[in-house]
Amino acid sequence: MIDAFAESQGISMNTVHCKATFGQGFVGDAPVLLAKPQTYMNLSGESTGPLAAYYKLPLNRVLVFHDDMGLPCGVLRLRHNGGHGGHNGLKSVMNNFRGNREFARLRIGIGRPPGQMDPKAFLLQKFNAIARERIDTALQEGVEVLKLLLSKGLTESARHFNTIQKYKHIRLQNMPA
Repeated sequence: MIDAFAESQGISMNTVHCKATFGQGFVGDAPVLLAKPQTYMNLSGESTGPLAAYYKLPLNRVLVFHDDMGLPCGVLRLRHNGGHGGHNGLKSVMNNFRGNREFARLRIGIGRPPGQMDPKAFLLQKFNAIARERIDTALQEGVEVLKLLLSKGLTESARHFNTIQKYKHIRLQNMPA
């Protein structure tokens, strides 16, 4: 998601800072800092916590992107805040934000493992062709919602975007990925 957004906005991700590949620029008049942690996913807070502290970012100005097995593959959800839902990367982020949950998230649905497949193995495998197509579409939708977020704010963007994604969710929930 970071790569797709950075490319769409002409933001170079060519700096390493706080264990992250980092870029900054503007979307319209809005300044943006983009960071892609280079730690293991489960330790991503080791990057996001220090970055937020270094730039003195209030957490209501932070948006974390993460995969979510609770959503069908290719469905996105924009949330104001919440718990970690068992996601170890989010646990790490929250721990490094001193337990604070008041940051927005863009959840990227990857679906559930088929049958009795181990969730860890599912997370580490490459997407099949159908899933890759859904993820590629979701990335473009994510770019659009991020631009909307920067112009309209989180509440309005989430209300509009999540309604669209809800109908996509209904269509995709029973389709194989």
